[in-house]
Amino acid sequence: MDPAALHDDAILIDGLIISKWSRSVFEEMRAGGVTAANCTCSVWEGFRDTMENVAQWKRWFREHDDLLLPVHRTGDIRRAKREGRTGIILGWQNTSALEDRAEFVELFRDLGVRVMQLTYNTQNLVGSGCWESRDGGLSDFGRDVIDEMNRCGVLVDLSHVGPKTSADAVEHSAKPVAYTHCCPTGIMEHPRNKSDAEMRAVAERGGFVGVATYPPFLPWGDETTVDQCVEVFEYVIDVAGEDAVGIGTDFTQDQEVSFFEWLRSDKGHGRLLVPGTPRVPRLPKGLATIKEFPNLTAAMASRGWSETRIRKVLGENWLRFLGEVWGE
Repeated sequence: MDPAALHDDAILIDGLIISKWSRSVFEEMRAGGVTAANCTCSVWEGFRDTMENVAQWKRWFREHDDLLLPVHRTGDIRRAKREGRTGIILGWQNTSALEDRAEFVELFRDLGVRVMQLTYNTQNLVGSGCWESRDGGLSDFGRDVIDEMNRCGVLVDLSHVGPKTSADAVEHSAKPVAYTHCCPTGIMEHPRNKSDAEMRAVAERGGFVGVATYPPFLPWGDETTVDQCVEVFEYVIDVAGEDAVGIGTDFTQDQEVSFFEWLRSDKGHGRLLVPGTPRVPRLPKGLATIKEFPNLTAAMASRGWSETRIRKVLGENWLRFLGEVWGE
């Protein structure tokens, strides 16, 4: 099948987008053929601010009903594909919004939050992040939170989680877990990247690895191309297996420097966690905007990928995996 036709026909699920949301970004999601995406609605925010973010998404769902469809179950993703809209999976990159109440997992699940990352870079009540100087592992409260996430059908995301806390979570969770957006240390050593052993540990328990296309995590930096991104996918497939890999771009489209300063500061206002002056990273050549997603499919085809592999990695693997975790 022609790559353009294949892209149009396939289900495409992005495991993480944290762009500056607007009508233009939603239009680009449609132009890029994005069937569904895990869209971040909480990072450093506590309960009240996260509720306000969810309320904002509810307004966007009404105002941009022609483009967006809220996702509560996998059937909504299939519906989005049929109707030519983009399904929005609300997700968190931290569990700060739970504060000290594990039972809030169910409350937010009912509002549409189906993915929760345990920690964002540093320590919280659940465990340690990848930039914390000492990873003390998963707390007992963290175990309670995971138990609630398992019960409620919320995906446990370990992308920014520290290695000890991550390993504890893999061991404790009764349901498969995921790195929704990460790159391998085998490509580039970086505190945010995951080792072959870590990715295998997740995959061997039925979990999932979403491959990020975020240049700061890749050796080519600002010169990263879409073809090099496909090389990273191939590396992760060799480690985790073709059925356990999908997309998790970590798209930050239209975000400004102040946003990256906020992300890189402990709890959003403390010390800078990442060395160097915050800046807006240059996204990959050929995949610098969401509407350029067809270039990724074309690059996969030019590398000799089969149609079956392309369809799996674009979205079928994600769809199957989410169904298993969500219990649908």
